[in-house]
Amino acid sequence: MTAIEFNHQLIGLETKLSRFAMSLTSNREEAQDLLQETYLKALSHRDKFEGYSNLKAWAFTIMKNTFINNYRKQQKENTHNDTTKNLYFLNLSRELSPSRPDNEYTTSEITKEINNLSEEFKRPFTMFLNGYKYKEIADKLGLKIGTVKSRIFFTRKKLMENLKDFQ
Repeated sequence: MTAIEFNHQLIGLETKLSRFAMSLTSNREEAQDLLQETYLKALSHRDKFEGYSNLKAWAFTIMKNTFINNYRKQQKENTHNDTTKNLYFLNLSRELSPSRPDNEYTTSEITKEINNLSEEFKRPFTMFLNGYKYKEIADKLGLKIGTVKSRIFFTRKKLMENLKDFQ
């Protein structure tokens, strides 16, 4: 394919590429920038295009990859690095007050409901909440792992029913 044929076919894709750019960016100016960047890359890498390939698919792939790369670059630019001593800002709590009354009420109600469970359900569930793995719970309580999983599942289900006001 000659350079003139390549350019002519690429320009013929403008409306389709414009629509695709608009669907990716949802902003007319950004879509135009993306279209121009796609044309620039396609023209500068024309030697990598093989004449028997699908030019439309090639151009759309360039546009999609350009959009993804620009998005990733923008995300990196929006990332803030904490350069303070001992990572002060990174370790700063997001919540200003240590505890809110509604959190305390919810925690106490959940704890009360857990304590109301029968021992066969309460013990595996509290162990699970404390960070034990299913296998560790099964070994410690002398149960099969499937039994432990089902008891934890049914305990969750029962707690969600009893505490549906808090969801």
